[in-house]
Amino acid sequence: MTTQASPDAISERTEVLHGEQNTIKTVLQFTLRAKSRIDACVDYTRPSLVVEIGQLRKAFLNARRRGVKLRYLTEITDENVVYCKELLKIVDELRHIDGIKGNFYLSETEYIAPATFHEKGRPASKIIYSNVNDIVDHQRQFVFNIFWSRSIPAEQKIKEIEEGITHYETKVLGNKEQIFNHMKSVLDKANERSVVSSIGGMQLVYNNFFEQYKEIIGRQRRRRRGESGRRESRRKGGKGIRWITSIDKYSVELVKIFLNAGIQVRHIKNLAPMNFAVDERYFYATIDKMENGALMTKLLTSDEPAYIEHYNSVFEELWKNGVDATQRIKDIEAGVDLADVEVIPSSVRAQRLYLDMVKGASEEILWIFPTARAFICQEKIGAIQLAKEAAKERNVKIRIMIPANSLIEQKVQQLKQYCQNNNNTIDVRYIAQMPETKATILVIDRKASLVMEIKDDSKTTFIEAIGLSTYSNSKAGVSSYVAIFENLWRQAELYDQLKEAHEQLQIHDKMQKEFINIAAHELRTPIQPILGLTQVISSKLSDRKEEAELLNVISRNAKRLHQLTENILDITKIESNSLQLNKERFNLHELILDAILDCKSQLKGYDDVKVQFLPKGDDFFIQADKTRIGQVISNLLNNAVKFTKERTPQANISVTLEEHKDDDNNKKEVVVTIKDTGVGIAPEIMPRLFTKFATKSEKGTGLGLFISKSIIEVHGGKIWAENNKEGKGAIFEFTLPIVSL
Repeated sequence: MTTQASPDAISERTEVLHGEQNTIKTVLQFTLRAKSRIDACVDYTRPSLVVEIGQLRKAFLNARRRGVKLRYLTEITDENVVYCKELLKIVDELRHIDGIKGNFYLSETEYIAPATFHEKGRPASKIIYSNVNDIVDHQRQFVFNIFWSRSIPAEQKIKEIEEGITHYETKVLGNKEQIFNHMKSVLDKANERSVVSSIGGMQLVYNNFFEQYKEIIGRQRRRRRGESGRRESRRKGGKGIRWITSIDKYSVELVKIFLNAGIQVRHIKNLAPMNFAVDERYFYATIDKMENGALMTKLLTSDEPAYIEHYNSVFEELWKNGVDATQRIKDIEAGVDLADVEVIPSSVRAQRLYLDMVKGASEEILWIFPTARAFICQEKIGAIQLAKEAAKERNVKIRIMIPANSLIEQKVQQLKQYCQNNNNTIDVRYIAQMPETKATILVIDRKASLVMEIKDDSKTTFIEAIGLSTYSNSKAGVSSYVAIFENLWRQAELYDQLKEAHEQLQIHDKMQKEFINIAAHELRTPIQPILGLTQVISSKLSDRKEEAELLNVISRNAKRLHQLTENILDITKIESNSLQLNKERFNLHELILDAILDCKSQLKGYDDVKVQFLPKGDDFFIQADKTRIGQVISNLLNNAVKFTKERTPQANISVTLEEHKDDDNNKKEVVVTIKDTGVGIAPEIMPRLFTKFATKSEKGTGLGLFISKSIIEVHGGKIWAENNKEGKGAIFEFTLPIVSL
C-alpha cells in the first residue's frame, strides 16, 4: 500500500511490508540511510531483538560508528534487564518508561513501525514504513519527545531492579491521549478495581474501557476455576471490580449492564466531588464531572503505596455503608418512597435549607442547641422568629433544649411571655452543657432532621460557625433523633422537679437549723441561773445530805443540758461555716495535763482506772484556739473514761504526745494519741464514727466526735480512730501543726 502526502511530493510514501525478511531488510536500510540520529520507542519485548539478531546489532553499531546518535526508549523489566544492559553498549542513550505500548523508529526523514508482536528471537512479520514529513514530524514532536521527557535513565531503573528498589511516581496528566493510554495500560495489568464515581464516570468506562473491565472479570474467573483453594491465587485474583455510585431512575439501565458483566455495584446518596479508582498497583483521581461519559481533562495518577493504601481504606469504608445496587434498583422500579440523606458541606446552602425547614413546619419543631452562642447565632438569621410565627399562625408546637446562662434565661423569658399569649405552644428546658457535643439538632414534624456541626463556636455568624450539615428524612434516622430528644426532655423535666424539691428541702433545712439555733440559745438562758442557784443552795445545806443529793441530781442534769446546748450551737456554727477561732500560741503539753486533772475527777470510786501522760519530747507549742483544742482533748478523754469504766479492774488510759514530720508537705506536726483498754468501737459504728449522732451509748448524743473532727480539720489537722490490734480498747489520734519558736 502506498499513499501520497500531496501532489507536489510524489516521492513521499507510506506502505506496509509483510514477512520477516522484509521487516529485517527495512530496518537495515533505515539504519543505513540515517545520517545524524535514530530514535527508537519500543515495548519491553524488543530489546532482545537488537541483542540476539546479529544483523540488527551490527546495523546499530555501524550507524553509531558513522556518528549517528542512537536514543532508545523502552520499558525495562525483570525479564529484559539483561538485554537492556547489553543495549547500553550499543546505543548512545537508553531510557525507561512504564507501560509503553507500540513500537516505532525515527530518523531525520523516515518512520518505521513493526506492527505485530514477535516470538522470542524473531522479528515482527509486518512493518509500516513512511517518509511523509508530516508523519515523521508528528511522531517525533508529539509522541517520542513527550515520552522521552517523562522517562528516566536506564541505569537508574536497572539499579532499582537489581537492588530491589521500587520507584514510585505521582503526576498529573493533562493530555487526553496520555490519559486514555495510561488508563488502558493500567487496566491491561489489573487484577481488581475499586471505583468511586458519578454515573458520568460509569458512562466513560462503558464508552471506552468496558472490554478491559470485562477482561479483568474474566481473568478473575479463570483463576478461580483453575486454581481454586490456593491462597496465592486468591491474592492475585483480587476482589474483581467493585463500583460505588449514586443510582437514580435515569441510570438504572447502565448499572444493570455493569451488574450483568459481573461488576459489583453499590449505591450511596452523596458522592464526594472527587472521582477515584484504585487497584493493587495504581491510584488515579479527577474532579471532572465527566458528563455524558466525556473523558476527563486532568487526571492525578500515582503508584505510591501510601496513596493506594489510603484510598483502598476510604473505598472500604464507603463500601460498608453502601446499598446493594440490586436492592436500590428494585426500590426505584417499585416506586418506593426512598429516604434522602445528604451531607451538606456548604454553610450557605445549609442556612437556606435550615430556614426553609423551619418555615415549612406544620405540626412540631424540636430543637437541641449545644451552646448558648449557637442559639444566638441562629436567632440572628431569623430561625427563632420563623418558629414564633409558626407557633402563632399555624399553632406549631415548639420545644427547645439549651444550656442556661443569664442571656439565655432573659431570652427564654421573652419566649415564655410570647407563648403565654399564644396557647402555650413554645416550651423550653435547660440542659447541662456537654463539651463533647458540637452540633445543633433540628427535627421538623418528626419527618425530617438537620444536624449542623459547629466548626467554631467563637464566631458570631451562622455561616462562619457552621461546618458540615447532614439532612435526612430517613424514618429510622429521624426517629432516633426524636428518641434522643424525648429522653433528654424527660431528664430535664426530672431535673427541674428534683431541683424544686431540693430548694424546698434547703428552705426546710434552713428553717430547722434556725429553730434549733434559737431553741439552743433559749435553753442556755435558764440553765445558767439553775446551775448558779443550785450551787448556792448546796453550799448552805452541807449538813442536810438528802436535800444536797437532790440538788446534785439537778446540777448534773443541768450540766448535761448545758453541754447539749453548747454542742448544738457548735454544730450550727460548723454547718454554717461560722465557727470562729481565737488563735493564740500555747504549750500543748500543759493543756493536756490540765485536761487529765479534770478527767481524774470523774474517776472517783474507780481507783483501778489509771490515766497516764507519756510525752515523747519537750514542750510542744502550737498556734490554735486553746479553748477549742481543750474541748477536743476533754471530749476524747471523757469518752475513754466512759467506755473504760465498764472494763475495770486494771483499766488504763494513756495519752502520748510526739513530733512527726508530714512527708506530703514537708512540715512538722504534733501527734496526740489517746489509748484506752475499754470496750472498743463497735463495728457498725466505725464507718460513721465522726458523723452526727454516731453512738451506741444511752448517755451520749453522738455529737462530740463530729464537733472534734470539725475543730481539728479547721485547724489544718487530721483525726482518726481504730480498735487496738494488740489488745482491748480503742485508739484515737489527731495531728496539729507545730509553730517554730
